[in-house]
Amino acid sequence: MPEPTKKDEMSNGEKESVAPDSSEVPMPTPEISLEVSPPPPATVTEEAEPVVTEVTQPPEPVVSVVTPPPPPPPPQEPVVTVVSPPPPSPQEPVVTVVTPPPPPPPAQEPVVTVVTPPPPPEPVVTVQVTPPPPPADKDDDATTNTPSPPPPPEDANTVKKLSIELPNDSVHVSAMGRKDSVWSLGEGQAPEDLDKPVDTPPLSSLLIERPQGGSITVGGDISFVAKVEAQDLLRKPTIKWFKGKWMDLASKTGKHLQLKETFDRRTKIHTFEMHIIKAKDNYAGNYRCEVTYKDKFDSCSFDLEVKELEQSQSVDIRSAFKRSSEGHEDAGDLDFSGLLKHREPKQDETPEVDVWEILKSARPDQYEKIAFEYGITDLRGLLKRLKKTKKEEKKSEAFAKKLDPAYQVDKGGKIRLVVDLADPTVELKWYKNGQEIRPTPNQRKFIFEQKGTQRIMVINNCGLNDDAAYSVAAGEEKCTTELFVKELPVKITKEIEAVKTTVNERIELACEVSEEGAQVKWCKNGVEVPTGPRSRYRVKSEGLKHWLIIDDASKEDTGTFSLMASGGTSEAKVQVELKPLKIIQDLQDMTVLLGQPLKMHCEIFPGNVPGRWYRNGQLIQSNDRINILQRAKNHRLEIVNSTIHDAGDYTFVPEGYSQSLCAKVHIVDPPRVHLESLNFPDNTVTIVAGNKLRVEIPISGEPAPRVVWMKGERVILDSGHRVRAETFSDHTSLTIDIAEKEDTGNYKIVLQNEAGEAGASIKVKVVDIPDPPEVPLVTEVGGDWCSMTWEPPIYDGGSPILGYFIERKKKQSSRWMRLNFDLNKETTFEPKKMIEGVPYEVRVFAVNAIGVSKPSEPSKAFVPLAVTSEPTMLVVDDVTDTTVTMKWRPPDTIGAAGLDGYLVEYCIEGTDDWRVTNKELTEKTKYTITGLPPEAKILVRVRAINAAGASTPRTLQHSILVKEVIEPPKIRIPRHLRQTYTRKVGEAVNLVIPFMGKPRPKVSWLKEGQTVDPTQVTIRNTDCDSIIFIRKAERKHSGKYDMKVEVENHVDTAIVDIQIVDLPGPPQCVKIDEVWGGNVALDWTPPKDNGNAAITGYTIQKADKKTMEWYTCIEHYHRTCITITELVVGNEYYFRIYSENMVGLSEGATQTKDSALIVKEGMQLKNPEYIDHDFKEPPKFTQPLINTFAIAGYNATLNCSVRANPRPKVIWMKNKIAIIDDPRYRMFSNQGVCTLEIRKPSPYDGGMYSCKAINYLGDALVECKLEVKGGFTFSELMQRGVPLHLIDKYMSETKAVEQPEK
Repeated sequence: MPEPTKKDEMSNGEKESVAPDSSEVPMPTPEISLEVSPPPPATVTEEAEPVVTEVTQPPEPVVSVVTPPPPPPPPQEPVVTVVSPPPPSPQEPVVTVVTPPPPPPPAQEPVVTVVTPPPPPEPVVTVQVTPPPPPADKDDDATTNTPSPPPPPEDANTVKKLSIELPNDSVHVSAMGRKDSVWSLGEGQAPEDLDKPVDTPPLSSLLIERPQGGSITVGGDISFVAKVEAQDLLRKPTIKWFKGKWMDLASKTGKHLQLKETFDRRTKIHTFEMHIIKAKDNYAGNYRCEVTYKDKFDSCSFDLEVKELEQSQSVDIRSAFKRSSEGHEDAGDLDFSGLLKHREPKQDETPEVDVWEILKSARPDQYEKIAFEYGITDLRGLLKRLKKTKKEEKKSEAFAKKLDPAYQVDKGGKIRLVVDLADPTVELKWYKNGQEIRPTPNQRKFIFEQKGTQRIMVINNCGLNDDAAYSVAAGEEKCTTELFVKELPVKITKEIEAVKTTVNERIELACEVSEEGAQVKWCKNGVEVPTGPRSRYRVKSEGLKHWLIIDDASKEDTGTFSLMASGGTSEAKVQVELKPLKIIQDLQDMTVLLGQPLKMHCEIFPGNVPGRWYRNGQLIQSNDRINILQRAKNHRLEIVNSTIHDAGDYTFVPEGYSQSLCAKVHIVDPPRVHLESLNFPDNTVTIVAGNKLRVEIPISGEPAPRVVWMKGERVILDSGHRVRAETFSDHTSLTIDIAEKEDTGNYKIVLQNEAGEAGASIKVKVVDIPDPPEVPLVTEVGGDWCSMTWEPPIYDGGSPILGYFIERKKKQSSRWMRLNFDLNKETTFEPKKMIEGVPYEVRVFAVNAIGVSKPSEPSKAFVPLAVTSEPTMLVVDDVTDTTVTMKWRPPDTIGAAGLDGYLVEYCIEGTDDWRVTNKELTEKTKYTITGLPPEAKILVRVRAINAAGASTPRTLQHSILVKEVIEPPKIRIPRHLRQTYTRKVGEAVNLVIPFMGKPRPKVSWLKEGQTVDPTQVTIRNTDCDSIIFIRKAERKHSGKYDMKVEVENHVDTAIVDIQIVDLPGPPQCVKIDEVWGGNVALDWTPPKDNGNAAITGYTIQKADKKTMEWYTCIEHYHRTCITITELVVGNEYYFRIYSENMVGLSEGATQTKDSALIVKEGMQLKNPEYIDHDFKEPPKFTQPLINTFAIAGYNATLNCSVRANPRPKVIWMKNKIAIIDDPRYRMFSNQGVCTLEIRKPSPYDGGMYSCKAINYLGDALVECKLEVKGGFTFSELMQRGVPLHLIDKYMSETKAVEQPEK
């Protein structure tokens, strides 16, 4: 890629201005190389970058930029002069390097001079290298997008080559000087997109690894890697790769450029890679990587150098216009670099034939012949180039003087664009980047002036948006120019001042720059200072001032801080020192008892200074027993439990200081008796009489203490016979060989040593088993349990009673059974799991720590008896204006005492006056309470009575309103009657159809709209159902029966379809159609009487005329024609056919009148011609949908069958709306049977459902009504104990849902 030629700033902040080449002057292609002679080593610096001045001979102006050096005398730089010899010699220009003397010290601004010299034959290029000021920091390139200078040559004798790329014929010359060249990977950006200003967000630290510049050879591969840490980012950042200043490489990806993004979840790092594959020489240049995340922004610039392969070749114009990579993937791309690249400094060889001259002098019809003769394959490209060289400059008719090729102005300045018209009357229009500039009254940006034939456009307050291509059109002619807006570097007007302070102080570094809102960067020791939300550093800016603030300075903040701007750098040193140490409170010598906490404390100034603790010169580390604390200036050392090893010399050394604080600690250990290790409650030792007692008590003390045992005033010696005391180094013991009751008492221990005296006492208790308890008393008896109590024993054996064991037995038995295996702590107990009606006895054992006592005397005999459990399922059966009928079930548990009857009680709601309704017990589980006040609310309860008494009452949870309620009728059609009910002739028909309603509904039946004949069909109605009975069914009983149930103004109807079927009649007209070979073709017509059911098939039989014995040929045959095969030759056969329906075979069969004679072979049979039957038919439903009742919460299905050919499309609809993608419905179609399954329907799923079958021959539709019965009747709700106001609300909602459906 070529270097950018517009607005690319050099390291000294200057801009290079190059006049555009003219595409209208015919000239041969120049061959230019650049040879640099080595300058003196002492005067060459790597930071210098040449300033190039190109002088192009007429007819275009030459722009020379002369930049005087800055005040300090820099090292001398080489001057490169490129001289192009006159044509037609093909030799390349030679570049000579001359080192000029140091320039004068005063600094001057660059001077731009536009000169139009007389037209020489070939261009002359002069390259002058002037020493620039000290280079800016590398990080400034990221903000100013300034290309980095090329690396210096490694060898003094290395020859550098300057590659010049020819402009594209289709691009205007003015645009070629402004924009970056477009990669060969695709089309470049539109000029209007490139001229848009770039909004640069504020800088922040996002990149943790920046791409580094590199160099490769032509055709090589290289990768650039950038990494962003995503620890504090909520989403992936946005990254852009640029070449130069404008070219976004995202649209250039292809076989030479690849962009890759990866994310490591473990390290939380985004990795962005740019791979350049098979690089070309024009890929060299400056690149930029920009990363953006919300309001954060970071960028980095890097350079790519593409080195040429060291090889020489002779280039011919014929090879230059051959298509590159013929037969490969790059075939068709024109490679003009053959004219400019891979040249030796001097070429003696020249083409034997000058094809250019031949083509110029030849006629157009001879071009193809010349190209074929000299081997030029790209004739089209050659003619295009030839056409360009043959152009002649035309004199402008509209402009006496055109715009200059380029103008330059400083940012914020004013520029005047002047043209001189040949015809002042011509209409003039000004354009910016192709967009017309129209003057407005209130705008002062563009001002248009006229002075005679001159037309002037003044641009005020020039900004970066004004850097563009401008053109002026006069009639059909147009001239263009380019305006370059120079952005002045940001300079530092006030330097940073050095700071010297101490730790914990606030540091503010201030600096002023020459421009408000300038982008600057703070660094410490050359590294950018992090300014994130978790950083110690804060950056603030206000107007021209910029601050770096450190709130709490530390010693690590010592260093050199710098502020970097595009026009300079300011540095200052910051030194943070420790404050002088001042001891406020020194360590104190301490004496501590062994095991007591040891706390050492000191105070020093300044605060927040860490330190270390030492004991006898050894560093003390913090652990579970030792705590080292620091709060501001206070330092503490705390030891929870001191030991002998904690004694010694303690030292505290503050970090960073040579001073230390010292103290001594002494540990004292007086004698102690450790009774707590014995785990004896109240220091009491219990021993069973007759056993040996030995008590060992740990003791401590330094030195070892003297021990004395005493009981009362008597000292126990170690020489005693039965009772003696012994002392050892770490414990003392008391021994009693045979314990007696007199040994009970307090024993005292006295310890003495040099550190002090200690004493303790223990109690010895001699115990035995207790006496038996008193006789137990049974206080209460239940069905299988009783409650008993007893008194504790008089003597507990010297040990507290731990509990009791209880035993029981049947009175007639002698085997006692223990009732508790865990001790009973109380003196009461409830034995359970006894048999009712059987007498029992109980007894008690007392238990202490020594053992179990003897049993108590048995209690008096008792017999368990219990009342029954409460009645169950108490519900309201019926309610009238004065009565309430209740129903319930017997108790779950009755017991051995049996059940005598029930007692029913009621009370008015709001009172506690329960009244007994039945003076005598009722044995039934249903009772009617009479004599109730109308519209009163009552509560009802029922008790079960037996010999043990009355059970717990079962009370109705809610009150009952004494008022008869009208319940609308509801017919509950059984599932098997929802479809056609089929029975055979002679069978009995007994159908029970339940219904609901109050008061008793009125039921009526109709058959086909006529009253049912009671002599043929018997109908019996009850309160809850209606029964249809036919003793012996006949076919005339078939039909649809309409059932109507009425309760006052409420009506409900249902239809029952009854079909009585019989055996079918025999087929009609069975005849023999044809006989051939061993085959006979039969044909017949269906029977006249199908038995009121569809014919399901036929049975065909044959019989030999000689024997007339009938044999079945085929059964369940569906068609009305058949061919009987495998008949015996020479025999004569008769045939007969039975018809069949769902009842069975017809009683008789139809026989053929004629017989079929099977003749011998050899006879000719003429095959008849058959016409194929057309099986196509429009949809026809063979089984319609029927009205269906569904239960809420249970799946329901609708079924129908359809016949059609071709296969129809089936559509299900609810209320004439198609059912599509509804998860509550499932649709099936198998062998013409269509099924719609409704998953767990609710009352709202009721309505009219229809099934529609469509094919191209027609369509058919069937409908049915679905009613979802999801609620309960009034009595069912009353049985469930639902309050009346909720029942009324529910019934009204049910009516509202059902009425629209009807």
